[in-house]
Amino acid sequence: MMLLNKIPLSIRILIAMLFGFAVGAYSSNVYTGVSALADAFVMLLQMTALPYISLSLVVGIGSLSPLEARSTFRQSLVVLLALTLTVVGFILLAPIAFPDWENAEFYSANTIKASVEFDLVSLFIPANPFNAFANAIIPSVVLFSVFLGVGLMGVAYKARTLLLLDNFKSAVANVNNIVMRFAPLGVFCIALRAAATIESSQVDGLVVYVVTVAVLVLLLSFMVLPGIVAVVTPFGYRQILKASREAMITAFATGSFFVVIPVIVEKTKALIAEINPPGQNADKVSGIVVPISFSLPVGGKLLALVFTLFAAWFSGAYISLNDYANLLLAGIPQLFATPTIAMPNLLELFNVSGGMFDFFIVSENLIVARLAAVLSVVFATCLPLMIATSMVKKTTFKWRKFSRYLVIIPLLSVATFVLLRFTFDAISHQYEGYTKFIERDFIYGDVKTTYLDQASEQGPTRPVSANVLTRIKQRGFIRVGYFRDDLPYSFHNDKGKLVGFDIEIMNQLAADLGVAVEFVKIFRKQAAPLLKSGYLDITTGFPVIPDNMKTYTLTTPYSTQSIALIVKDTRRAEFINWADITKREDLIIGIPEAFYYRDAIKRHFTRGKAWEIATPRLFFRDEYKHIDAMLFGAPSASAWTLLNPSYTVVVPKPVQPPLSMAFPISPSDRGFELFMRNWINMKAQNKTLERLFNYWIGGKHELLFWMPAADDKRS
Repeated sequence: MMLLNKIPLSIRILIAMLFGFAVGAYSSNVYTGVSALADAFVMLLQMTALPYISLSLVVGIGSLSPLEARSTFRQSLVVLLALTLTVVGFILLAPIAFPDWENAEFYSANTIKASVEFDLVSLFIPANPFNAFANAIIPSVVLFSVFLGVGLMGVAYKARTLLLLDNFKSAVANVNNIVMRFAPLGVFCIALRAAATIESSQVDGLVVYVVTVAVLVLLLSFMVLPGIVAVVTPFGYRQILKASREAMITAFATGSFFVVIPVIVEKTKALIAEINPPGQNADKVSGIVVPISFSLPVGGKLLALVFTLFAAWFSGAYISLNDYANLLLAGIPQLFATPTIAMPNLLELFNVSGGMFDFFIVSENLIVARLAAVLSVVFATCLPLMIATSMVKKTTFKWRKFSRYLVIIPLLSVATFVLLRFTFDAISHQYEGYTKFIERDFIYGDVKTTYLDQASEQGPTRPVSANVLTRIKQRGFIRVGYFRDDLPYSFHNDKGKLVGFDIEIMNQLAADLGVAVEFVKIFRKQAAPLLKSGYLDITTGFPVIPDNMKTYTLTTPYSTQSIALIVKDTRRAEFINWADITKREDLIIGIPEAFYYRDAIKRHFTRGKAWEIATPRLFFRDEYKHIDAMLFGAPSASAWTLLNPSYTVVVPKPVQPPLSMAFPISPSDRGFELFMRNWINMKAQNKTLERLFNYWIGGKHELLFWMPAADDKRS
């Protein structure tokens, strides 16, 4: 035990974390006790963090005179801006590492999701401070504590109050020190749980982003920021890293900068005390600026800008110098909120699909949030050291170190990102979107199926009188019309099998009717006469628009499609807003015949041209390059970009109400219409339609209970 106590706490935490990762990687089982201990450790750290932040701010600011407060504010602002600009400068270098890869993704609900507007006023101004404390609204707590400290500055007899509050702060710090004694055990449990629950499939699509962020954080945390402090302050490089290493390891293990704020304050306070002359208040800087930095868009929060640049690159969006300026001016203020809240708004700056938000959440949960916490720790360590040095007028400038760092760090950073790019390019990257799409098969059981490439010539001329359900039972199969080029609702997979969202729904319908199914390939204009004659019982889905409602009898809706545009990646920025699109006279918009709503086209496309096209496939051919964009449903559009990854899906603002999808059926059989209404409601209620939608359109694999095929039911 004595030997163990001689090992520095940071080393013990690091060993525990590595051991936890090793155990978690070896075994995928996470025992309840391990998970509970991990949660308990994080909660114990959180227990002390918020009171410590508030008390540090009140005591630190309250103990200053108005003159000292103004001086501290000016110096803090200069140092804060200098360090922030340094971090931002390196972030803007990160896209050098991004290789030239093609990519497209399955449809996501985030593609058409409107971004969440966060209320900056409510975030920072605590109408009810107790509510802010109870719900851990950090910016509100910080502002309340700052104002309380400012109010305390002018109190005549504040010494006793400050002494009491300072004792409370010391008590909280002591509790935090007690909690940190259990850090090796807590970090071990956290690391084990993280390693056991990471799925390798989640990492594959994010290798470029995660590796780039990791390199960026390493450069900033272990070279750039400590190097700057070592050049302009009396503190050495090793002192800076020693003061931050425990907090860095704990922050990385927990994925939280917030929980280690007390540790950072105490460590930097001890360092500043070494240069603090008698009668000066420089040692109080840590208790003021470190808690405040948590609420500011600095440190690890700025890594959200890297993801925005990554998402734009991954989506093929062209980024100009104006875009960079917009990212800094409009993007950084968004980060006063949490990166998760800010990200939808950041993605909108480049009109990047909201589907990339899914990538962001996965990367944050895997490792990026931990890397961001490490960068925040180093940033928050360097900040008070530089401010305190400036306050006591002990700023130095070590020319030899500066000249060495000035040459080595920028060259090494650029070289590292260039090397990363060559490394990524050297990797045998193969676009897999098409493969993932075309290799799909049914997730429920098959029924006995036959296929016809075209309808019988006698079909429309031989009307039948029996109702549809009776006809299906007598025939022994349900006859379904499907349409060519109707991705992802009906298409042939890599084995030539007819599959898709609508096709599997029809298989489920046949299974529940206890019959086989016959699919007939038809043109959309054939659907109405073939249904009326009784040759077809039903067809795959149509958008519910007035033109289709006048032509067909439609079932109750079974799904929806939001309106989107397919455009070339390089032209994404031209199609951000509907008002701008409809004003332009030079645009030609292609619209597949199923979506061609004549009255709406005449009403909105008064300047540009709207062309009806027989099949979406035409839009991607060279002879149709004069068509600037294709208006389509977002799920269908996403499927076509999987086949054509140089195109992308854009949902112009404001987002339009979604169109319902329904199945055309026989116009003369109300009994079958009622049956289909109840059947679709049943399948919606038991989540079958949701599972099929997530699989065929969202690209999500879901483990299902075994369900027998229709042939099994009849045997």
